[in-house]
Amino acid sequence: MKTPYGLIFALWGAGLGAAAQYGKVSVIFDLLPKIYPDAGAALGFIVSLVGFVGILLGVVAGLMVARIRYRRAMLAALWLGAGVSALQALLPPLPWMLALRGIEGISHLGLVVAAPTLIAQLSAPADRGFTLTLWGSFFGVAFAILTWFGRPLATGVGIPALFAAHAAYMAFFALYLSARLRRLPPEGEMPAVSWRQILRDHGTIYRSPRISAAAAGWLFYTFSFVSILTVLPPYLPVQMRGLVMGAMPLTSIAVSMTLGVALLRRMPAVRVVELGFAGSFVCVLWLWIVPGTPVACLMLAGAMGLIQGASFAVVPQLNDTASDQAKANGALAQMGNLGNTLGTPVMAAALTGVGYVALPLLAGIAFLAGLAVHLWLGVLRSR
Repeated sequence: MKTPYGLIFALWGAGLGAAAQYGKVSVIFDLLPKIYPDAGAALGFIVSLVGFVGILLGVVAGLMVARIRYRRAMLAALWLGAGVSALQALLPPLPWMLALRGIEGISHLGLVVAAPTLIAQLSAPADRGFTLTLWGSFFGVAFAILTWFGRPLATGVGIPALFAAHAAYMAFFALYLSARLRRLPPEGEMPAVSWRQILRDHGTIYRSPRISAAAAGWLFYTFSFVSILTVLPPYLPVQMRGLVMGAMPLTSIAVSMTLGVALLRRMPAVRVVELGFAGSFVCVLWLWIVPGTPVACLMLAGAMGLIQGASFAVVPQLNDTASDQAKANGALAQMGNLGNTLGTPVMAAALTGVGYVALPLLAGIAFLAGLAVHLWLGVLRSR
């Protein structure tokens, strides 16, 4: 089997559009009060609604994508995302904008479940370490692009231009992939889908040490990554602050695409994730002892990069069928959204209460918990 790298990169490109469903609002959040001056605290829901949908429906998305098949799910999610962004470009009243963000959450889930499942199915086994690590970079790369180009577009031309550009981007990949995703590997039996089956499958997924493995660790990674990047800047030297914060996501991606890929060729993906959690714990100890050390921040970002890339490679290594991979990716989306939603408010509240020590303490506990849960699930799999 030969890996179709052109198609893999196209699926990754579609993934950038999925990450932009979060990022396009995050990078212009400070501009939104001018559009919705009476929104108050409700404005925060414009960002968080996509995440809440992921928490509620992550596993459901895995089941539905497996049911309606991966090509159809991928294309439907892209077209839905394009349509929603086009309507958002009209800057509708806040209740309608919030409703559109909820619908966008459904599109986002379809993409983040279908795309990695397709990438795993299309990749030769020897290449999955690289292709799924590439997939794991989609959030960091998309946020960097939106920071460099998306925000200047919004400030220079207007917020509607950013939403319209995103709509065009999603429509382009929908058209391109509709032609490219003609021949796919066998996708297995269609799972039954009912509310009773959905509840049963939640239990099946989270009781399985194989299907739930990637998601269990991903919860603690996402809790830490976004919250650290959010609350860390005030504790860095002023003259280094911008440089370090810009370099941390890029360092994470660079390590995952180099050292991470090299390690995946030599050891199971779960071991690479465990190594990443252990390294991250050591780095936060460093930051506890010497607060705000730039080198420690970059080393921490690099260690988290091992978790980032290898977690997606865990899914096909532990789950053979496309249906189980879709369930695992749905659980990954669910736990990732839960971690993203909880991490920053919990970390910020702790910092307000006890000061800087809360950052390495909470992050260290999360990294140890991620390592422990992977070791425990490994014991259960060996039995």
